[in-house]
Amino acid sequence: MADLQRSDNLGAAQPAMYGGQAIIEGVMIRGSRGCSVAVRRADGSIHLETIPLLDWANGNLRRVPFIRGILVLIETLVIGMRAYTIGANAQIKDAGEDEDAEIGAFGMGLMTAIAFVFGIALFFLLPLFLSRPVEAQSDFLANVVEGLARLVIFLVYIWAIGLMKDIKRMYGYHGAEHMTIHAHENGLPLIPSEIRKFSPAHPRCGTSFLLTVVVVSIIIFMFVPREPLWLLVGSRIVLIPLIAALSYEFIRFTGVHSGHVLADLVGKPNLWLQKLTTAQPDDEMIEVAVSAMQTAIEIDQRETA
Repeated sequence: MADLQRSDNLGAAQPAMYGGQAIIEGVMIRGSRGCSVAVRRADGSIHLETIPLLDWANGNLRRVPFIRGILVLIETLVIGMRAYTIGANAQIKDAGEDEDAEIGAFGMGLMTAIAFVFGIALFFLLPLFLSRPVEAQSDFLANVVEGLARLVIFLVYIWAIGLMKDIKRMYGYHGAEHMTIHAHENGLPLIPSEIRKFSPAHPRCGTSFLLTVVVVSIIIFMFVPREPLWLLVGSRIVLIPLIAALSYEFIRFTGVHSGHVLADLVGKPNLWLQKLTTAQPDDEMIEVAVSAMQTAIEIDQRETA
């Protein structure tokens, strides 16, 4: 999952905060000036590429509460799919496929659209229709059933995909990414012996954002009438940007107040969930994460020089 990097304090004199995500046999790290992608090739080498940030998503609006959450979500989706494409194309090359088999801009856009529609259908519309049979008893009960169904579907989905071999390895890279960011944030050398001192879980993980979206959606939808049907279904789609914005502000608040008893308490479920989406990496995975991290740092230093 993509980690949420707070970059809304533009121009502030503070160290850059890094986020990222795991991809197929690799890691993407996002800095304040650009992103780096490191992928392990079949011959053991590490392939590196960079991805520019979206200029329009990193202007003054990035400072505006609620709007910044929507901008972060859009940029995360766009950059995330570009990173996935780099990882997938590296695997296609290693498999000896023709260059025509590589994923281009159209393919990337199509995959993004399909993933978005699938996500809405699975996590928003399916729970809605599962709750329809109890509407006759009360709207409140129907909303509770819908919310619980959404939470269960989300958790089962995360667990189920983790049973796949490729996803298991991706979870290892996910852990390597988190541990490497931890080491950098604590000022330690980016070597396996130091990186392994840290947990694979990280409070800014994008998985935390998804869980928060599920919980916030339960609260928001409690206040939406369940009749007529078009309003009920439409609200589950139209309100997604609002839910994402509120979720981002919550994650940001808990991050800013990290160390406070209450903030740490409400953030615990997010860290628990990462037991499903991260794994202890091997040294080769850590090496890939370090390569991505060092390149992201170099991009930031080069752009600010």
